[in-house]
Amino acid sequence: MADSDLERSTTRAIAWRILPLILLGYLISYMDRVNIGFAAPQMNAQLGFTASVYGFGGGLFFISYALLEIPSNLALARVGARRWLARIMVTWGLVAMSMALVRTDWQFYLVRFLLGAAEAGFFPGVIYYLGLWFPQAHRGRAVSRFYIAAPLASVVMGAVAGGLLGLDGRLGLHGWQWLLLAEGAPAVVLAFVYLRFLPDRPADAAWLLAEQKAWLETRIAADNAAVAAPDHRSQLRALLRPAVIAITAVNFLYLGPYYAFTLSGPTVLKEATGLSAAGVGYLVAAGGITGAIGMAVTGWSSDRFRERYLHLAVPLVLAAACFAVIAVAPAPPVAMAAYLAMMACYFGISAAFWLAPGEIVHPRAVAVTVAAINGLGQVGSFLFPWLWGLAKDRTGGFHLGLSLLPVTFLAAAAIVMVLRGSQSPQRGR
Repeated sequence: MADSDLERSTTRAIAWRILPLILLGYLISYMDRVNIGFAAPQMNAQLGFTASVYGFGGGLFFISYALLEIPSNLALARVGARRWLARIMVTWGLVAMSMALVRTDWQFYLVRFLLGAAEAGFFPGVIYYLGLWFPQAHRGRAVSRFYIAAPLASVVMGAVAGGLLGLDGRLGLHGWQWLLLAEGAPAVVLAFVYLRFLPDRPADAAWLLAEQKAWLETRIAADNAAVAAPDHRSQLRALLRPAVIAITAVNFLYLGPYYAFTLSGPTVLKEATGLSAAGVGYLVAAGGITGAIGMAVTGWSSDRFRERYLHLAVPLVLAAACFAVIAVAPAPPVAMAAYLAMMACYFGISAAFWLAPGEIVHPRAVAVTVAAINGLGQVGSFLFPWLWGLAKDRTGGFHLGLSLLPVTFLAAAAIVMVLRGSQSPQRGR
């Protein structure tokens, strides 16, 4: 078999066997962390939560998530992806469903904190796992194809939220309780599918031919050799590299503000557009579609041109512009268009962002580095929703929070451009 045919058949086989399971798992995880945005109007009113209580509790997820990212990924490297990812899914599914039982602000804080602890390690574990299966030249498309689950989660939530909230009163449960129960259960079911069908590494894949395994091993070894050699004394030394610190700052500056917006997104969009709850759900679903398109295009283009940094900086700037338009909200159609464009830009950012660590550090250090970048960046995902809620309680509206989002995204874009200038052409710039 010719090398090009072997490459094509191998990557196609891996994509069809691995990526659908990974995509579905990440779709459920993303949905379970942000679905309280749809539950919030009913839940907050019935339980008496203020915007600051909701923002603080919503952000607590990311504190425990950040604390346990590195330990979880170290465990994954030892135990194997199949068992560890399944363990994560069972735990977070049960905790996500328990959110329907909260009655007080402290119970809300506790369950959100436990949910973050339960889910910690899933996303960086998947990034590490894909690095075992896909050569560098194919990794951008692989990441974008599984990460497309995040915008697709918005499609699912937007499509079903109205119906689930409409079950209010059935079997003595409120609509927000039905939503949280129904969207938490699939994680537990999928965990058993992972145990049955997800191999730990290419050597365990019975559906790969011997020559395909040999080709894959050779290509990934060559990719590994092209990256700076790891510090064998401590993988943690990689975290002190200026490029890693810079990319962590970028993650902090765009991820936290986005989650601050998303956790209150349905309420913000209802105010900006005047749509009904069902109409907002459909708008969010449409945003998921534009986000999926933005992610797919960015992942393809980044691999096509082997360029990561401009593919990250440009959508950061465009997303800042979209948030500025939403903050002004000159007319409902303009606000809706700005939201749809922002979703395309945000998920384009996400498609490019997680390609950078693999070109900055050696693959042996990627598991810890990705966990640290994600974990430390998630601190912003606690801080910004909390500040967002405080601003809402203090001012009575979302304008102040929305006005600050463009600043953080532009700051992130500036750091990316500095980082681009510091990387040598050999490092995938």
